[in-house]
Amino acid sequence: MQVVHTAAELRAALAGHAGTAFVPTMGNLHAGHVSLVDLAKLHGQPVVASIFVNPLQFGEGEDFERYPRTLAADCDKLAAAGCDLVFAPDVAEMYPVPQTFTVQPPESLANDLCGAFRPGHFSGVATVVLKLFNLVQPRVALFGKKDFQQLRVIRELVRQFNLPIDIVAGETLREADGLAMSSRNAYLGTSERIQAALLQRELAAIVAAMQAGERDDEALCALAARHLKMAGWRVDYVALRDAATLQAPGIDSERLVVLGAAWLGATRLIDNIEFANPASRR
Repeated sequence: MQVVHTAAELRAALAGHAGTAFVPTMGNLHAGHVSLVDLAKLHGQPVVASIFVNPLQFGEGEDFERYPRTLAADCDKLAAAGCDLVFAPDVAEMYPVPQTFTVQPPESLANDLCGAFRPGHFSGVATVVLKLFNLVQPRVALFGKKDFQQLRVIRELVRQFNLPIDIVAGETLREADGLAMSSRNAYLGTSERIQAALLQRELAAIVAAMQAGERDDEALCALAARHLKMAGWRVDYVALRDAATLQAPGIDSERLVVLGAAWLGATRLIDNIEFANPASRR
């Protein structure tokens, strides 16, 4: 496996390759990231992963400085998974001049759900992903469903900029107790880790209730938020949306997604569950 750090090295390594499968990451990799590499191998060659902690998607007071940088361990995991090339630039390589040109996702995507609590986050995500797409020139790119809103933003980015890239979504991998795998799980203390799967259980309870015939999703989401708060969490949101649009669901919505974001101590966790709409007319 080759590791490169500059755009020039990346272009040289990819010269003559037209079917690249790309897995962008911020590093501190876990089994969920490795599963995306496994999936990438089914969709293209060579398989390229990027490792870059992107400052544009972190707001004031967020965890940019303390986000784990574990490049050597990450490269070992990627090599073992069969990745062909790793692009690991520093901030100066990705942003040699101030990034005054940015991608602004539509407000309906950028300012809702996580965007309502992390202003500018999805602009930062979309901007760096577009830059990475321009550098790697992949035929297919892979993103995890755990970051469901991010996945929707990227799909819209590709559609509106007419990028010749297929976006493939990888399923969320979970720990034995149901906690979605995340690089930020490393922040959790011992007692917090025991509590952390509650978010997934509350979302699963909403899905089960709707599949059993309950249709008042606002009441179900409010109840889940109340349970989390009673357990000591600080809740940003629990919401039900159309899985295709992330807008409020309707009778014609074929698939739904229930999403939640909440703080356990100093750690912000997100999760979601996608499911068929029990009330769909389609």
